[in-house]
Amino acid sequence: MHPARIAELLQPFFAGGAAVSGESTRPDNCHCEAAKAGEEPAVLSLAQLQSISTYIDILIRWNARINLTAIRDPEHIVPRHFGESLFAARHLFSCSPSASAVSPVVKAVDPPRVADVGSGAGFPGLPLKLWASHISLTLIESNHKKATFLREVTRALTLTDVNIQSARAETLGATFDVVTLRAVERFEAVLPSAATLVAPGGRLALLISSAQCETARSLLPHLAWSEPAPVPLSQSRILVLARRPG
Repeated sequence: MHPARIAELLQPFFAGGAAVSGESTRPDNCHCEAAKAGEEPAVLSLAQLQSISTYIDILIRWNARINLTAIRDPEHIVPRHFGESLFAARHLFSCSPSASAVSPVVKAVDPPRVADVGSGAGFPGLPLKLWASHISLTLIESNHKKATFLREVTRALTLTDVNIQSARAETLGATFDVVTLRAVERFEAVLPSAATLVAPGGRLALLISSAQCETARSLLPHLAWSEPAPVPLSQSRILVLARRPG
């Protein structure tokens, strides 16, 4: 798919710049000056758009063999999967250092540790990495064939500091600064397991339907919940963040 068309389809997901939580998980805990000033948010670089194009090609090829997504048309894959994932990325990492070099001060600090639970076809985890290359990303996917797909995409996009775990979340015995969850089966069973991976002071990021929001809050009442942010071009999809007390 041509990068220019990808950029056009993603445009609605880059309108406006306010973050859900009002905070950033950049290592220096800073916001983009442009976002503070209410200017246009950062856009994807040509390299990032080309990576998305390559990702789509691999996804379509693999989807003919294993069921990674019910959406087959790239015109719909881009907004549904990449748009929604990048919408979350903008809220979690309000500056995108991927398009430019990260400063030496930032490099000296440990990168944010991010885990994507039930990663499946890699959403939102891999788009988060494309947006914010400085993060340390763990993709948790118990299905071995899907985990193999994730490894191929990671290699093809030459992504570094990506750890693919073919395991269940509850068996990892690790914690992360950000844990993401999107489109998983048995949501009510998986959500508490995902929450145990959130480090003190860390955040849980859910891309869910608005109908699932109350369920999430009732299952995890000890977390501090943000107001839901509607996902562009969707009537029911939302992004909601929850912070674990430090």
